[in-house]
Formats: sequence, structure tokens, C-alpha cells
Amino acid sequence: MGGIMTRISIADKSPVFIDTSAFYAMVNRSDCDHADARLFFLALIRDKVPMITSNFILSETYTLLLLRMGRSAAIQITERIRNSYEIERISEEDETQAWKIVTDYTDKDFSYVDATSFALMARLGLDRAFSFDDHFSQYKGVRKVPAPEF
Repeated sequence: MGGIMTRISIADKSPVFIDTSAFYAMVNRSDCDHADARLFFLALIRDKVPMITSNFILSETYTLLLLRMGRSAAIQITERIRNSYEIERISEEDETQAWKIVTDYTDKDFSYVDATSFALMARLGLDRAFSFDDHFSQYKGVRKVPAPEF
């Protein structure tokens, strides 16, 4: 992505859904999106934008960290996420809707976790997802941020 200005201002103060890719880019200095993730997280915090994630994202993030950064880092970072972000639980209805998304979007390869995120976002009335995963820009009603105009 690259090129996010060093001074970002988040005009829209509505909650933002945080995806695994954003958490991972933030903590892994070798990730190509690390600098952008760091700047955007800092802007969200500074501008007091509510940040929400799901228990499925927490699970996926822990697993990714475990595989790529080791057990100690996975536990430490996941504990920080657990204590710092609002974690919304995926409901049975979210899972039903997620499965519908997976089966209806035959031209997309959304993961089940992505689909649960879309369902949760719809239930909560969220339209912005902090993500570096292109699937979040492919699903109707979801805007992936940070966008190049930031």
C-alpha cells in the first residue's frame, strides 16, 4: 500500500472493525504493511475511534502469530489484544449468515472467518474494516481502510 501521510486525521468517528491482517501488520516489523498499519492504529487511538474485533479474529490472529512468530509472541500479543480492544462474540445467527455468504458468493474465495466478520459487521451496523485483506474490499457494504486518500 505505502504512502499514507504521516499525519492522518480520522474524521469519521464511527467504530472500525479490526481484521487479523491489521493486527499482524502492526506487530510484525518485516510485514510490508507494517508502517501503514502503525500509522493508522496510532491515528485511530489518537482520534478516539472505537475499535471492535471478534473472537474469531482473536483466534485467527493467535494462530497466525503462533505459526509465524512463536508461542511467546503469540501469547503476549494476543493478551494485549484481549485487554485493549472490544471483542464481540460471533453469534449463531452470524455463523448462519456467514455460511450463506460463503455459499452465495461463488466467484469469491472468502474464508469462513472473513464471512463471520462480514456478518458481524452487518449485525453491528459497521461499514469500515481496518484490513490489508482484499476480501474486505470485495464484499458489498464494507469499506476497507486505510484507503489511499488517508
